[in-house]
This record gives sequence, structure tokens and C-alpha cells, in this order.
Amino acid sequence: MVFRYKILLFLVIVLTSCSSRKAGPVVPVVENGVSRSLALYRKAVLTAIHYTLELDIPAEKNKGIAAHEILNFKLSSVRTPLQLDFKEDPAKISLLTINGKTAPVTHSKEHLILLPEFLKKGDNEVRILFRAGDGALNRNTDYLYTLFVPDRARTVFPCFDQPDLKATYTLTLHLPKDWKAIANAELKDTVQKQERKTYHYKTSDLLSTYLFAFAAGKFQLDKGIVNTQRASFLYRETDAAKIKPSLPAIYAIHSAALKYLEDWTGIPYPFQKFGFVAIPDFQFGGMEHPGAIQYKAASLFLDAGATKDQLNARNNLISHETAHMWFGDLVTMDWFSDVWMKEVFANFMADKSAEEADGKDNYALKFLIDHFPAAYAVDRTAGANPIRQPLDNLKDAGTLYGNIIYHKAPIMMQQLEKLMGKDKFQQGVREYLKKFANSNASWPDLIRILDSHTPVDLEKWNKVWVNENGRPVIDYKIIYQGDKISSLIITQQAELGAQRVWPQSFEVTLFYPDRVKVISADLVTAQLELKEAAGLDKPLFILFNSAGDGYGEWPVDPAVQQYLFGLEKPLHRAVAYISLYEQMLSGKNIQPAALLTLFSQGLAKEGEELNVRLLSNYISTIYWQFSAVKERQLLSAALENKLWDAMLQQKSSNNKKQLFKAYQDIFLSPAARNKLYQIWKSQKAPPGITLSEDDYTSLALSLAVRDDADIAILPIQESRITNPDRKKRFEFIMPAVSAKQGVRDDFFDSLRFPANRAKESNVLAALYYLHHPLRQQHSVVYLEKSLELLAEIQATGDIFFPQSWLQATFGYYQSAAAAGIVRDFLKNHPDYNPRLKAKILQATDNLARAARLSSQRSK
Repeated sequence: MVFRYKILLFLVIVLTSCSSRKAGPVVPVVENGVSRSLALYRKAVLTAIHYTLELDIPAEKNKGIAAHEILNFKLSSVRTPLQLDFKEDPAKISLLTINGKTAPVTHSKEHLILLPEFLKKGDNEVRILFRAGDGALNRNTDYLYTLFVPDRARTVFPCFDQPDLKATYTLTLHLPKDWKAIANAELKDTVQKQERKTYHYKTSDLLSTYLFAFAAGKFQLDKGIVNTQRASFLYRETDAAKIKPSLPAIYAIHSAALKYLEDWTGIPYPFQKFGFVAIPDFQFGGMEHPGAIQYKAASLFLDAGATKDQLNARNNLISHETAHMWFGDLVTMDWFSDVWMKEVFANFMADKSAEEADGKDNYALKFLIDHFPAAYAVDRTAGANPIRQPLDNLKDAGTLYGNIIYHKAPIMMQQLEKLMGKDKFQQGVREYLKKFANSNASWPDLIRILDSHTPVDLEKWNKVWVNENGRPVIDYKIIYQGDKISSLIITQQAELGAQRVWPQSFEVTLFYPDRVKVISADLVTAQLELKEAAGLDKPLFILFNSAGDGYGEWPVDPAVQQYLFGLEKPLHRAVAYISLYEQMLSGKNIQPAALLTLFSQGLAKEGEELNVRLLSNYISTIYWQFSAVKERQLLSAALENKLWDAMLQQKSSNNKKQLFKAYQDIFLSPAARNKLYQIWKSQKAPPGITLSEDDYTSLALSLAVRDDADIAILPIQESRITNPDRKKRFEFIMPAVSAKQGVRDDFFDSLRFPANRAKESNVLAALYYLHHPLRQQHSVVYLEKSLELLAEIQATGDIFFPQSWLQATFGYYQSAAAAGIVRDFLKNHPDYNPRLKAKILQATDNLARAARLSSQRSK
């Protein structure tokens, strides 16, 4: 058997090398992953792909899943072997037939090789009996769900796992009788026999492999209408206080999003069914499978005490996944180097739908807070990446994801829409969607279409915004003659790297005692003189980027601080908050201690909930990462008092809750501990605040991570948790919060095994407590091992896990020792994966800045 396998593999290599000398598509070599050359070859020779899949799923998650696959396709050339992707043990395949003939199972470097002697030009049929791989089945005790993005369908069944080989699917699921399921297509019929039942699904629409999906298990089934579509909804939530208000809201948000997108695109909902499933501890916020959208359950089910931020996040999430039905599902990128296209459109269209619902001012504030801080957090670092990145192999596609494509790209798209005009932009996008419907396209395809709708040179504009990384540093020079402005000049230069210009438009607002003067600026060169400012009276102060849509590190007029909390518009205050924070990080104009004082003074005065959240987050970062340990101990009591007093003064219950959370985050004093302990013990929230079971769980963990005197806190809180999924999550996190160093050591050591990292959201929650600032004296020893695990995490985890692992690990470190571990690791691994190196630099940028600041203090 071994000898025969080696002979067949030798023939594959010979045939591949020989055929590459002939005319026609270049035949790729056999290598791990799905290379660009393999994808191009298969796209050239394959059409009319259809998968018939039958899976027999047992109730026990440790038992194998018997599977039968029929793969049909048309082949234009049979000169060479055809690679079918299957990243699994070939021993799981028990029978392979090609066009009615039994064929040998020839498997090499994650590919099942279909030998040309069995293939034919035209229609082909491959039948495979096998045990399904578990790599992307996400099996739990009583439910499972597939998650195949970007190239993980091949870990479950043999397939052509690339986005531009769209196919149809006919799925059959054999399940325990008390399970329910959802898939891309409509349910054809259900057959029940004794303890088992079978779901037969109709043939699906055309889908890329990463969009093929199903979920099955012990779920509740709800049915409703979204816009004009019948919808099925599976969920496992058990808390009536969340279910009752959430169900109607979930349907209403989907309905509004569907209607907006149908109207804006001019294309009716493009798939045969609409449905969604809420999954406990889901890895992402959501995933846009047509007919079977997956959501993180905690993001959908909110109780009466939900904050505006939580409600906005739910709206954004649902609108985002709904937008994907057109942007990503109907028209799909042809290669994952353009994965950002579907994400930017999903985010941007979700934002646009909110603009229509919430009004211009609320939209602008929400857009600013949602996108700019997150984009800056990456783009200011030495690891910053362009929006569009090259990709040689799909096995590395997960490294493309991050805040640049989710947050800088929507800012870029907003600038593009302003540049073209809303109507021309919409016309171009509609043309793109209709031209490439049920097919694939690239960013250059879209740019060419948009270019035909505007006189602006989009190719030139595209180069700096899309193909290069980084942001501009904006500065200004103002000259007065008496009490009049003589000249106001704005300049820009690259923060990092070669000098270049970011063409963009923004506003500058001059504030006077009785009026404001708004000046529109088009900065398309390195320097711009605002001629409209010449001759104007000297203002009290100037606010740059006052509309909140310009991108870069913005200057701050020193006088802004004096008037900051008196600014009438919440948008103006948010612009100033963000600009001041960015100036602080760059070591300009304001130091961390001064900014912490300034922001804490505004907590009682700031009435806009989104701004309260923004300030609270900035205060937490400055307090934990940019304040020395001794300094933190000195200022903690005063900061606690400011937060508590501000909470009492706030009129909005949501603002009160946000400040209560901030107090819970930073407290150190015994007095603060006693307040919070009594609230937790009695389960009586402060007046005007509603706390849920989840909130009390978070409070228990906050007390425990400070080695609270009551060692029964965690066991008692565990007994209070009613939902079995949330109970399992809490049980997983508990060892990471333990007061015993040995227990925490054992927990970290357990993460070396992929099985213990399977529930990624739980791992990330645990890492926050494991590396909490109050535990870092001991947890610093985990940092080097955490970096060493990164490459394996990238190979075995889902797309966001490497970046999230780094952020949860390094997020609040500030010491020179921690910074040294990062420097030494990179120095000792000069040939390290460049994309993972960039992720490290992104996640540790604040650490490097904090360490430099600490070094300067000590001199």
C-alpha cells in the first residue's frame, strides 16, 4: 500500500512538471494551502460545480461524522492531475470513485489528487465516502456550527476552496430527533425515524465555499417576517428578560436594513431564503452566510438596561451582515486580497442606513467614534498595513483582517463618496453590482467603473488611500495682524515612511463669543492656505476637522481645553477628545497626567452617551497604561471619587451605568471595594442603574482579580448563573482569575493545546484577567511563550484570533521588561512571518510608547 502510494505521487509530480511546458493555463505545483497559481489554474479549467453533501451527525461530539459527497463539475482540460482541497487525514476517506471508476486515494500536502486517467473533458462526477473533518465544525456538547471563512471548508470536506469557484449545494443532515438546524437553502422536507430525523434541503444559490454553512443542535426556533421575507431564527438564550425585548427588535432591525439596501442598490434581496442563528460565544460578531447568518448571541439579546453603545452595536452588526448579502455574497471578491472590499461596503452601508434613520449629526458622531480611534490604533504604528494587501496563498488570508479593513476603509469610502458626489457614487456601485451579480470582482474592477462616473483621477487617489499605509500629520501656522487673521496655512506630512499627500476634504471651525465660522478645506497638496480665513477676526479658538470626517493626526489649538466642555455640539467635543488623545500619544502638547485630569473633569459635564463611553475608555487606557504604578496609587482615590460623583450627577441611566463600569474598572481603595462588594453581594444596583446577571458576573470577576478577601465570590457567582452556556464560560474563566499563582500557571500552560483554545471568545476573556495590570508582576512570564504560540494560533485559529490574542495579552502592559521581551523576540526571529510581525507591532505599540515615557520619567 505504501509503495503504491509513492508511485502514484511520483506520477503526479511528473505529470505536473511535464504539462507545465505545454500551452494553456500554467499548472501549479502541489503545495500546502490554496496558492494563487492553483486558484488561477482551476478557475481556467472548471465550471458548473455542484456539491451534494450528506452528513450523519451523532449527538455525542466525540463521535465521528459519516459523510457522503457527490461532486459534479465541467472540466475543459484533462492533461494534468486536478487538486481537490482536503486538509485532513486521508485515512478518513474510505472510498473514492471518479466517473464511476474506483480511484486510489492519492493525498499530498493537503490535497486529494484526482488523476487525469479518471477524468474527462466535459461533465465529471466524483463520489467520496469519508468521515468529515472537525476543523471548522465547532462541535459543542449539544450543538455545532460551520465557519468556513476564509479557507476552512477544506478542513471538513473535499472541495475547491477558493472564492471565485462559486457552486451550488444540495445538503442532507441526519440529526438527533430533538435537534433543529438551519442552512443556506430552504428546507425541502423532514423525515423522522425513531431517535433520528433527516433534513433534506433544496439546492442552494450560487455560493463561494466560505459562505456554505449550516448550524444544528438544541436550539429554540422562532419565525417571523423581515421586510417581505419569511425568516427562521435559532437561538439558545434562556433569559426571558432578554428574549422578550430583543426578538421584536432583531426582526425590526433586519427589516429596516433589508429595505434600505434594496432601495439603495436597486436590487431585490438576491437569495432564496433569509434566516439567522444566535450562537453562544461565537468567534466573531457575525458571519454573513446567505439564509443562515450567524451572530454572537450576546450581541443580539439585550435586556432593558442595555446602553446606547450596546444598542448601536447591535444595529451596526445586523446592518453589516445584511449588507453582505449584496456586498460579498451576491458579488464576491475573486481573491482574498480584496476581502476588505466586502467588509468596507458592509460597514459603510451599515453606517449609511444609520444616517437615514438617526439624522446627519448623530450619524457623524457615531461614524467618528466607531471608526477613527480604531483605525488610528493601527495606522499610527510601525506595523501599519495598507487597506489592500497582496496574498500568495489562502492559508495566510486570516492575517489580512484587522481594524484597517474594518475601520480605515469606511473612512476612505466616505472620502471617495464626497469626492465623487453621492449620486455618482451610487450610480457606479449599482453598475458594479449588476455587472458582477452572482460572480466575482476585484477592487480594480470597481475603481474602473467608478472612474467612468467622475472626472477625478481615482487611480492616483487610490494609490495613497488604498495601496499605502499610514496617516498624515496635519499642522497649521496662523499669523495675526492686530486682531485680524493675516494668514492661516495648513500643512500635511507622512507620520511614518516616505513623504506623500492624502487628498481629502474637511472643515475648520473658528469659534467666537457669539458665533462660529465654518471653512471648508480641500487639502490636495502638502500645503493649503485657507484664503477664506484672511481678514477674519481673531477667534477664541480654532477646531480642526470639526465635521469629524478628515483623517490624520490633527493639531489642537491650546485654547480648546479652556472651552472644551462648553462646546455645544457633541461631535465637536468628540473631535477634540480624539485629537487630544492622539496628541498625547505622540508626546505633543499634553502629558498623560494632565489629559487624565482634563478628561475626568468632564465626566459629570458630558451628557452624550457615546462621548461618555469614549472618555471612559481613554481614562482607562491612560490610567492603566500611561500612569506609573506609584502615580496610579496616588491618584486612584481622587479618580474614584470623580467617577462616583459624576455617576450620581448624570441624569441618563445609561450614562450612570457607563460610569459605574468605569469605576469598577479602575478602583483600588478599600472604600471603593466595600461599595462594590455590597452591591454584588446584595444584588442591588446604585439608584438609577439597572444591572443584569452578566453585569454582576463582571463585577464578581473585578473583585476577584484584586484578590478579594471573600474567597467565595466566584463560587457564589457561578451558582447564580442560570444559562448553561454562560455557566460554562464562567467556569472556563475562573482559573485565570484565581488568587493562586499555580492555578493561573496551569491555566496558561493548558492554552498550549489547540483543544483548550477552541472557544476563542472565552480564551480572550480569560486572558484579560490573566494579564490584568494588577497581575502583571507575575504574568509577565507568560509573554514570551504567548509570542511563541502566535504562529500556531494563526494556523489553527479563526481569522481574528491572532490579533485578539496579542491584544488581550499585551493590551495594558507598560513596563520596560515587557517591551524588552517583544524587542528580543523580534530580534531573535529575523525571518518571522512579516504579517504576524506587523500584528505584534500593532498590538504592542502602546506598550512601546508607555515604556519610552517611563524611561523619560526616570531620567
